[in-house]
Amino acid sequence: MSNRAHNFNAGPAVLPLPVLEELRDNTVVLGTSGMSILEISHRSKQFEEIIQSAEARLRKLLSVPADYGVIFLQGGASLQFSMIPMNLMTVSKKADYIHTGHWAASAIKEAAKVGTVREVGSTKAENFARIPRENELTFDGDADYVHLTSNNTIEGTEWLCSEPPVGKVPLVCDASSDFLSRPVDVTKYGVIYAGAQKNAGPSGVTMIIIRKDLLERSPKNLPTMLNYNTHVQNASLYNTPPCGAIYVVELVCKWLENLGGLAGMEKLNIEKAQLLYDAIDGSNGYYKNPIPKDCRSRMNVVWRLASEELEAKFLKEASALKMVGLKGHRSVGGCRASIYNACPKESIQALVALMKDFQKANG
Repeated sequence: MSNRAHNFNAGPAVLPLPVLEELRDNTVVLGTSGMSILEISHRSKQFEEIIQSAEARLRKLLSVPADYGVIFLQGGASLQFSMIPMNLMTVSKKADYIHTGHWAASAIKEAAKVGTVREVGSTKAENFARIPRENELTFDGDADYVHLTSNNTIEGTEWLCSEPPVGKVPLVCDASSDFLSRPVDVTKYGVIYAGAQKNAGPSGVTMIIIRKDLLERSPKNLPTMLNYNTHVQNASLYNTPPCGAIYVVELVCKWLENLGGLAGMEKLNIEKAQLLYDAIDGSNGYYKNPIPKDCRSRMNVVWRLASEELEAKFLKEASALKMVGLKGHRSVGGCRASIYNACPKESIQALVALMKDFQKANG
């Protein structure tokens, strides 16, 4: 659609055009229900089919085993920063956290309100410009879990190497910004959680995949809504869920299936990211990315120019070409392109063309 912008927003982010078109067609009347998807009851047969399909498609895409629960909650990943320790940090009351940037710091802050948190690896001294190496991680075998953030949207790093060697300690992953972007071995994790608004749908719904034996750790005196058991036992329908957002997740999963699943999506994501990184690396230092190649995010590509004035000029020209969301996070500055699953290759090609033209005119 010629009037759509090149959307590089970090989240809420671009959605697949076929998903938006199907959503548009069902916004007024969903199938034979006589009502909009935004109006139907969460207790209706129509929505029951939608949420069951969304869960089934997620399970299929990620090969989620039967001994894991899949639930849809509200509150974003930020609520999970608290729910994870409230439900899981209940045995030794200790947890290990790998500190890789802004969102990992937020998770650490909330967990420290519940129990003892150890930072078992951090690249803070290097401005989080890389993922910690395996020999830099020192785990506590008595920890209730180990927490990592798989993709760091602000810093532009991603955990693309093998999972850290945590032994029998459950591994918990905030996968919010690379969820469904590539295949993942779910069996290596105790919990995977992700806000939908990067790769899986709109804001308003968070997916949690949890190994069922870990549900036994949840204290019975937890508030009902903060206990994972409540939501697993009630199939995410204990209270009114975000029906519209879950419907979009179901549509996104269907779109991913048509692309060849997560293996097909990963191939496309590698191609898209390589286009942009090649433009940065081929600029003879005009555009600078500080991240080692083995840690570079496929989802959030960051770069700097020689001055903030030049960056402002670049962003102004990008805006004139309907390229939105390219300003780096306020805490770090610079430029950032969030090129999630639904960001089309054509948008990245347009951005690369601008970068080359801008360098010629301003180099």
